[in-house]
Amino acid sequence: MMAQTFLSIDARTRDSWLEAFPDLVAGRLDGAPVGDGLVWILQPREQGAAELVGKLSIVFGGRPLVLLADEPSQDEAMVALAAGAAGYCNGHAAAEVLRQVAMVVENGGIWVGQGLMQRLLAATARLLPQREPSEANDQAWRAVLTPREQEAALLLAKGASNKEIARQLDITERTVKAHVGAMLEKLGARDRMQLSLIINGIENLR
Repeated sequence: MMAQTFLSIDARTRDSWLEAFPDLVAGRLDGAPVGDGLVWILQPREQGAAELVGKLSIVFGGRPLVLLADEPSQDEAMVALAAGAAGYCNGHAAAEVLRQVAMVVENGGIWVGQGLMQRLLAATARLLPQREPSEANDQAWRAVLTPREQEAALLLAKGASNKEIARQLDITERTVKAHVGAMLEKLGARDRMQLSLIINGIENLR
């Protein structure tokens, strides 16, 4: 993993950032580009996501940007993504979460947090054409998943959260997370959104 760049007004770091990425490079928002990995931006409270992401996208020449917010909101997350951010995350997120964000974004995915992801998945499911997926596609993804994973996949594709999937299948959330991880790997999906598109027959298996 390349060195992660963390930018803030005063270039200070946080313990969780250092725990996640001991070799991170810290810099000021108004400084010159540093590091060579993802660019993490701690959003100042008085600055909007669109302006900040738009400006730094130019400065960093298209490198993936992850916006960190101490008071995150789903509306601001949508604004950040629309402006070109590859991720939106709580600025006080635990080290384990930060590493997960980096893994998803570095593999070409988008990170928006579970709440917004469920909102997007539910909206996608509602907007999909009212048709059954092609038999070929249906058989393709089912062929590589276990029966239990297939049940979880269908619920996920309709916008269900891990907690809702666990309740409907009468299993623990830890088991659901394991199923989702296995499905992502088996189907070659970057994130839950792409997984949903595959299950719904909108995107073909690679």
